[in-house]
Amino acid sequence: MSKPILSLENIYVDFERDGVISQVLDNVSLSINKGEFLSIIGHSGCGKSTLLNVVAGLVPVTLGAALLENREITGPGPERAVVFQNHSLLPWMTVYENVRLAVAKLYGAKENLSQLHDRTMRNLELVKMTHAKDKRPGEISGGMKQRVGIARALSMEPKVLLLDEPFGALDALTRGHLQDTVMELHDRIKATVLMITHDVDEAVLLADRVVMMTNGPKARIGDIVEVKSPRPRDRRELLKDAHFQDCRRRIVQFLEQHDHAVSVAEPA
Repeated sequence: MSKPILSLENIYVDFERDGVISQVLDNVSLSINKGEFLSIIGHSGCGKSTLLNVVAGLVPVTLGAALLENREITGPGPERAVVFQNHSLLPWMTVYENVRLAVAKLYGAKENLSQLHDRTMRNLELVKMTHAKDKRPGEISGGMKQRVGIARALSMEPKVLLLDEPFGALDALTRGHLQDTVMELHDRIKATVLMITHDVDEAVLLADRVVMMTNGPKARIGDIVEVKSPRPRDRRELLKDAHFQDCRRRIVQFLEQHDHAVSVAEPA
């Protein structure tokens, strides 16, 4: 692996509401290498999305620092593109127009119309959506909408791609197809990816490392599992891979232990 592109150094995040302070993240430190795919998993309320939003520049840290290529993250920027569970496409625009809007915002001042068109089409081609370029979001499936959302994010040529449970609202079959798409994209363009998920199999299938968060409040990194299964990965072959199954077992065991801790802490 190459040197870290993203570093989280002793991150603390507190939220205040009506004078009450809620401590969400407690001394989280993590380094992510260029080209690495990192999954973050944990129970609801463990600060997964908060951590991703810190990297996106949407949530400020209370203490510590988030650094991208040794520069502190102080707000959103095109070098960090986010794909949420909700695709957030503009319903009155076509698939092509939704992606081109992002392209034009970043490159409109330095590229001509032909170049902007080519850039838009290249990113639609990456996610196999050129055939639906003239359709509007209401005319395509949920999985296709997420493909367009990924194309729009990739069109920014980000240094880090942030995925916040992007397949959580999809049926199992569509989810599997999109997981394969993301694996293929990662292998092809060597993107640095940080993904939030609740799905153990998804986390292990896609990631180089899986970060497991302890329960909130004051969540921390509880453990990290390194997934050494070679790429490209075939989900059917991985079912016979002892290392893959061991990674999965360790994560399930961690989640079960912390699920028990939550249950014990709750009143009867």
